[in-house]
Amino acid sequence: MKNIILATILFLTPIILYSQGFSTSRNWSRHKYELFLNVGATQFLGEVGGLNREGTNKSLADLDIGSTRFGVGIGYRLRFHPRFATTTNLTYAMLAGADSHTEEIIRRSRNLSFRTHLLELSQKVEFIIYADEESGSSYLQGQRSKADVLYVFTGISGFLFSPQTKIGDKWTNLRPLKTEGQGLPDGADPYGLFNFGIPVGIGFRFGLPSGWRIGIEASYTKTFTDYLDDVSTNYYNPTVLAQEVGLDAVYAANPAIENHGWFAEGQQRGNPDDKDAYFFLQFTITKNITSLGGAGYRNRSRI
Repeated sequence: MKNIILATILFLTPIILYSQGFSTSRNWSRHKYELFLNVGATQFLGEVGGLNREGTNKSLADLDIGSTRFGVGIGYRLRFHPRFATTTNLTYAMLAGADSHTEEIIRRSRNLSFRTHLLELSQKVEFIIYADEESGSSYLQGQRSKADVLYVFTGISGFLFSPQTKIGDKWTNLRPLKTEGQGLPDGADPYGLFNFGIPVGIGFRFGLPSGWRIGIEASYTKTFTDYLDDVSTNYYNPTVLAQEVGLDAVYAANPAIENHGWFAEGQQRGNPDDKDAYFFLQFTITKNITSLGGAGYRNRSRI
């Protein structure tokens, strides 16, 4: 419920503040096709890591600055209406989490950690709340264009991931270790390394000379998997893990540093009822590749 309320506030507040009605001007079509590059910070929101308290349903309230990593992407935007655009975006990101970053006793004692490479392809629809756009002779001569846009968005993403943990000095893939008994007797079901997510967010782009824009964009993606961090269900029998997979699997499944009785076979390791999420805060640079009108054309619109 808290996440729903937060998302509602995120979408409605800028709409109330900035929405100024509909304009019939076609100036928006001068910014119809764009290419963009985005780069910035990433945050994992799941079972592993978090703040100095119990988990908060994988929301931004549990954001751990120490686990910040990076992401970079490229994309294409098609503006097909004064208030709507669609974007196709390919992003590479690193996500990570570590129980050692928190002082909450259960998490710290559990001592799980991971990282995952993430390759995401997303298709989003932007709703443009506010736009102040201008084209014409001054735009063509290299002066700052009016190309400021505030928008919110949602869509769908598909992504590849591969959770790893450090054993000794080596990063080791976690899925083959079957840390929760995946595929073994009385263990969890195996999981795949491809899944889907629903991104929602808000962004702002600011016009620069010669068809360029810079901006900032924040997005929260709720996924349909609970295994970005390889943690979801209960602790598995370590004897069976040692026999069927090996000692690396035993360690990766349960590297607890104290209070070992809390993390015995059958005890809770994760929460399969609440899927993982991740957060991007990215800076963007955009190039308008739309053919401009004649040298004498000048128009301006606010929507």
